[in-house]
Amino acid sequence: MRHPKTIASRDSLQPSACREETGGVWHRRHRRGPRKASSRLTELLHVPGLIASLWVASGAASAETLCQGYGPQTPRDIASRAGDNARVWTLAPKPGQMNLCNIHTHTNAEHKGPGFSVFAGDGKYGGYRCNGTSDLTAEELADPWGGKGPFGNVKPGDTIEVHWVYTSCDVAPGEGLGACLSDACSNPELRVEAQAFLLVNDPNALDFRDFDYAGAPLNGLHQPKALPRGTGEPVVFAGSTTGPSFSQQTCSPLQVTWSVRPYCARLDINSLHAWAQGSNVFKEVESHGVRPLVTAPALLSEIPGPAQHASTPDLSAPGSSRSGAPSRFGTSYPMTPPWVRGPLPGWSAPPPVPWMSPPSGY
Repeated sequence: MRHPKTIASRDSLQPSACREETGGVWHRRHRRGPRKASSRLTELLHVPGLIASLWVASGAASAETLCQGYGPQTPRDIASRAGDNARVWTLAPKPGQMNLCNIHTHTNAEHKGPGFSVFAGDGKYGGYRCNGTSDLTAEELADPWGGKGPFGNVKPGDTIEVHWVYTSCDVAPGEGLGACLSDACSNPELRVEAQAFLLVNDPNALDFRDFDYAGAPLNGLHQPKALPRGTGEPVVFAGSTTGPSFSQQTCSPLQVTWSVRPYCARLDINSLHAWAQGSNVFKEVESHGVRPLVTAPALLSEIPGPAQHASTPDLSAPGSSRSGAPSRFGTSYPMTPPWVRGPLPGWSAPPPVPWMSPPSGY
């Protein structure tokens, strides 16, 4: 029996919305004849979201067992540095030394962290919510789009995890992970910068377009206008691709360096809809599902560096779109300052959180 092939359908743009090739409706280019191996790889990866529609039947284990022989997997609880996966590979360079190739979002955070630890449930849109979600006001939760905004699967009060995907290939930003490789570069180093946002109906919150692709190379490399700052020191570790088609029984074979910020920031949902309507070179039209949290030590890398304490996010950090005071969410929800509301009475810094420093040279 031949291994099933996974093809992304046009009628479902979730990050790992794949199905077996059964002769149903799928992209026309799959009807063509033979092609180069790297082109085939590009097609299999050319779907929205950081996914891997690149697995064979042998990679899927039974429901009672973990997948075997794979490198470290993602997502994880970034507050824990423990991991027993023995696969060793070199972490990717810093983002400024690579090309931005894709930006996409997941509804609810795939990772669990100090600022996004509220369990949202199992299933495609499970994951974790920002800690201050339940404290939003009626005005912040009002949806001017009535649930029909240009960017799908989001509403005020939702948490999203945004992934800025970088590649070592000499390619331009585009649609899906397929934009991150080419015929001349079929096995790139990959890196993801990740940030969890709490979506609000508030023009004083961060504007997503401030973090979009800059539109032209900077010093010969494609880069975003900015990356979020002031939401805690990113946790850097070895992992894999994500998305709901993977689990602890079905693992991703791709190696990815992750850099995940530990606290949420508020994002104006109207700016996300404007991004979808505007010059969105990534052709993103909706937020994607999540992969269940990976908890098995055998599938996690050990995060290097001695345990440290996470400091309160720097509320005056350069790179913030706007300046202001700490959030009214107080100790449970430190964030970067795009919202000038002032702290709750008696606000103080959050208690220390066990933390890890990035690998040497980050």
